[in-house]
Amino acid sequence: MATTLTPLNALKVSKHQIQAFQKIPNTSIQNKPLLIYHSAFPQASASQIEAHLTDVGVVSPQWRYTMYSDTHFHSNTHEVLAIASGSAKCCFGGEQNEGRVEPVLNRGDVVVVPAGVGHRLLEDYGSFQMVGSYPTGKNWDMCYGRAGEEKKVKTISKLGWFERDPVYGDDGPSLQV
Repeated sequence: MATTLTPLNALKVSKHQIQAFQKIPNTSIQNKPLLIYHSAFPQASASQIEAHLTDVGVVSPQWRYTMYSDTHFHSNTHEVLAIASGSAKCCFGGEQNEGRVEPVLNRGDVVVVPAGVGHRLLEDYGSFQMVGSYPTGKNWDMCYGRAGEEKKVKTISKLGWFERDPVYGDDGPSLQV
């Protein structure tokens, strides 16, 4: 069964610039926003999402899981999180950061998380599972905003951005930022 995507002209997208907070750089280094594609995959299963992302060829699905409950970020890659089931309240930017974003993510949503953006699960409302993907050929690291990570954080400025949208291909929200 083919995956049905919400047409671009009907897709609602939220864009969030999140200020640096303590040792979490958030969007301050590359100034690429956190993007939420609301209901991009309205009826897709995890397998269908993985197949679609693989076909587009920008990112490679690497896991199915919930979101960690500890704030963390990645310094060596951007991340694409597609919600395959359930819903949850998540925090982006650090829970004490006045500029944080705390959306409720639902099945079908996609979050494009720029390198450096802290994120964590706040509350699972039931059966929350995501497909985690990274630009093809990239592996992710784990940073927690702790002393000793400064060298890793400096590498964020050297990362390229998406040349094609990870969900929509040659057109799409990640290309408009």
